[in-house]
Amino acid sequence: MVDEHNEILFCAEDESRAPVQPGWKVLIVDDEDDVHQATVFAMRNLPIAGRPLDFLHAHSAAEARRILAAHTDIAVVLLDVVMEEVNAGLELVRHIRDELGQQEIRIILRTGQPGYAPEMEVVRDYDINDYKTKSELTRIKLYTTLTAAIRSYSQLHIISASRRGLDLIVQGSARLMAERGISDFAAGVITQITGLLGLPTEGLIITRRQNSGPVDAASLRVVAAAGRYLGLLNQPLDQLEDGEVRGMLIKSLADETSLFNGTRTVLLFGGRSGMMMAAYIDTVTPLADTDQQLIDVFCTNMAVCLDNLDLLAQLNASAFVDPQLRLPNRTRLVQEIDHRRRQGGDELLILLNLDHFSETNEALGHPYGDRILRAVADRLVEHCARQIMVARVHGDTFGLLGPRALLNPEAIAGLFQEPFEIDLTEQMISASQGCVMLAEVPGDGADTLKNATIALKRAKASGLGSYCFYDREMGTEVQERVRLLRNLRSAVQHDRLFLCFQPQVNLADGRIVGAEALLRWKAESGELIPPDRFIAIAEYSGLIVDIGQWVLRNACHRQVALAEAGFAGFRMAVNVSLAQFRHPRFIQTLQGAIADTGINPALLELEITESMAMLEPDYITGVIREVKALGVSVAVDDFGTGFSSLSYLQQLDVDRLKIDRGFIRAMQATGGTGGSIAQTVIQLGRNLGLSVIAEGVETVAQADALHQLGCDEAQGFLFARPMESTELAAWLAGLRDGYPLPY
Repeated sequence: MVDEHNEILFCAEDESRAPVQPGWKVLIVDDEDDVHQATVFAMRNLPIAGRPLDFLHAHSAAEARRILAAHTDIAVVLLDVVMEEVNAGLELVRHIRDELGQQEIRIILRTGQPGYAPEMEVVRDYDINDYKTKSELTRIKLYTTLTAAIRSYSQLHIISASRRGLDLIVQGSARLMAERGISDFAAGVITQITGLLGLPTEGLIITRRQNSGPVDAASLRVVAAAGRYLGLLNQPLDQLEDGEVRGMLIKSLADETSLFNGTRTVLLFGGRSGMMMAAYIDTVTPLADTDQQLIDVFCTNMAVCLDNLDLLAQLNASAFVDPQLRLPNRTRLVQEIDHRRRQGGDELLILLNLDHFSETNEALGHPYGDRILRAVADRLVEHCARQIMVARVHGDTFGLLGPRALLNPEAIAGLFQEPFEIDLTEQMISASQGCVMLAEVPGDGADTLKNATIALKRAKASGLGSYCFYDREMGTEVQERVRLLRNLRSAVQHDRLFLCFQPQVNLADGRIVGAEALLRWKAESGELIPPDRFIAIAEYSGLIVDIGQWVLRNACHRQVALAEAGFAGFRMAVNVSLAQFRHPRFIQTLQGAIADTGINPALLELEITESMAMLEPDYITGVIREVKALGVSVAVDDFGTGFSSLSYLQQLDVDRLKIDRGFIRAMQATGGTGGSIAQTVIQLGRNLGLSVIAEGVETVAQADALHQLGCDEAQGFLFARPMESTELAAWLAGLRDGYPLPY
């Protein structure tokens, strides 16, 4: 109410109500002390909009500039027009607006000389909010003028703060959207929200997924902490001594709501994916309406960010985690190799592969094989130190990466000395290991993994359960094979492969019965590349299928040409690889070669090795049956080097056995081990009704001994070296004209 003396009276307020709000800062700029004292006295104990007035005093424009620079939250300036200079007040107005950029401050000009500065021109030319003579500003008029100015300032401040806050939210959201981990994201939330409210960076955050069990302090973990809470990072929430804060965080997650308790605030961010995050901050004073509105917008944006983080986590799991065993996958292992290489240290990579796992998988079924993989993974993880990464590279191959002092291939091999329990039965499993010391071999993660694969193959060749360390010589061998493969591809494309033919002789009468087609390669440099250098590479790379088709057709063409030249009954033997034999269109390819060349199928013989015939007996037997149905004969090459049983040999339904050259080389005229094996093979062939041919015959003694043992045919340097087609035709013509064989 207002009394008769123009005094404004206010009822005393209960101090126990809301906490005291910070005062409105009002800067009095005047060179007269009486004006300062009168203004303060007039406005004593008169709050505006529920907040007191805090007065700042400047007796000159220069002093006012210093105060304005130190206080950015001044609401109103009561400014004398004339001070140390006649235009000092007006120049200060320009300074406030133009140099300080303070557009929110309300400026009220006061003058004791009304005619000195025309009011209309001042209002027009200067950004002020009111112009009063000092005599006008009685207590009530001063109160109403300040009230209007402060309300205007408050509204502008809210708008400006909202705009700045929204800018911070947009910028902060963009940054947090890019975070890849929950800890980094949560730390960013603390930074953003305290910056938005102008508070010190202090607080903590916990997370929980909906419907994931009870909400209690022991099960919740602090994922981000700042300020005095920093020591709680990665600790259970029950380590927080402040029971009120602990209770607010638990209640926020349990009720899925934000909590505002005076100077303590918990904000809840809940994404649609089910991930929830509760952030506690010390707000010092109760949040103003403007701040609460900004907080609402911020929480909405953070919920979207949290959904994005959860989606990224799922994508990350798909990209870097093996879905079956929940171990890091090959991609993640490569990343970690690169990371640890940059860190330095004595790190070891072991590539571990289960021996004969594919056979077990096929014999007992994939579910059983999956349980084996699970059991192996569990044992590796259980026995490896935390610093060792256990990853699944692919199939039955695991990767182990860790310090050499903690990772020992012998210790890893020891893990396979005890049986694994699978379906209540004990299963013994062995594993081979390829090892690479990161510091000893340059290259990135992918290169390191390749090197470990090379060492693993070497270990596999050494025997079950072996391990092998990679060295540079292995790398050189691989590079040579790669170079050879590249050149072989080029040779196939540019017709640098050709055939030679080695004649086969009937030992009883010396008659030429046929020849074996042999593949040869002349490099671009003119060098002849031995078959033992490139055949294996052709088989490994898959080139052997195309090469084999080319060999088959050209050999058939040559046989037909020889038959047309008068060499009737001349048999052509062609080697066939396992890759060709297993190809689903092999029989169609064989039929096509016979039809296109016009060869008599009875004069075509396919040679398969004994080891090849034993790999997949049922499948090979079926293919041989189809080959025989076309009228083509089949021979088993390198016989005696494998372990074919008599019953299996009968099932194969082949026509001829070919004794390996190693046994022929070991033969002596008086017998010996080689002679005994050769004799056994010859006798076996006779018992089964099969003809027998020996390869690698180089001496007359060998030929005589074979003939005496009952061997039917032979080929070797004794009779003729491999020769190209034109040379073969001339050689055969010379024999027909009476040119004698050396035998």
